[in-house]
Amino acid sequence: MTLVHIFNKPWVGVILCQQQLGPHPGLTVQQKYLDAIVAAGAVPVPLVHQLGEDEQSLAAMLSRLDGILLTGSYSNMEPHHYGETGKEEHTDAGRDRLSLRLIDAAQTMKLPLFGICRGFQEMVVASGGRLHRRLHETGLFAEHRENKEQPLEVQYAPAHDIQPVAGGLLAQLAGEGVQKVNSLHMQGVKALGPGVRVEATAPDGLVEAISLVNHPFALGVQWHPEWHSRDNALSRSLFDGFVAACRDHARAREAV
Repeated sequence: MTLVHIFNKPWVGVILCQQQLGPHPGLTVQQKYLDAIVAAGAVPVPLVHQLGEDEQSLAAMLSRLDGILLTGSYSNMEPHHYGETGKEEHTDAGRDRLSLRLIDAAQTMKLPLFGICRGFQEMVVASGGRLHRRLHETGLFAEHRENKEQPLEVQYAPAHDIQPVAGGLLAQLAGEGVQKVNSLHMQGVKALGPGVRVEATAPDGLVEAISLVNHPFALGVQWHPEWHSRDNALSRSLFDGFVAACRDHARAREAV
């Protein structure tokens, strides 16, 4: 019997982001994501970009994990991944490579997957979808960006409703009633690829949550449930549901 089973704590791989730390390049993750995973009863394990370049090391790590969390980030995916030309101001090529490989592996291994904001967008792109690079320039949607001059408590406050799709994974976790979510993103879904199910939309029609079909738990959300995750019923249901799926995967893996 493993320590995972003794303490009933599955291991969740958490992707890191590249950040300049003084004169040195570093890999970081915001504390709020780790806090949310720990509070839901799992052990966070950092996933470094080098795994995206080393097939054997990535396979060895994935064989030990029970789930993957793709966090939000200040960076955006490089546009060429979804058929666009030009460049973005803030990108993270190492994270792009690793996240796309992680999503592919999660689908093959049926490894529980939870994507938040950038992680949601990575799931969209990995599945053959496309993104609006500047939602506010399309004239099609309400404002989804935060006011960065406001305190964090205001930036992360509920901003608009979402409507879960009846019978979907999100509705199973949180109910089919209208929910209120925060909104801190510039990009959004332009088109979805095959094998993706819409899980929720905003009043302006923007897709706010997706799942990958033929998968026990692969959920992506455009908002930020990690913010004070235990203080919000919707956020608790998402992280608790994800970690429960990770526990199921751990039990199945150890039974083999």
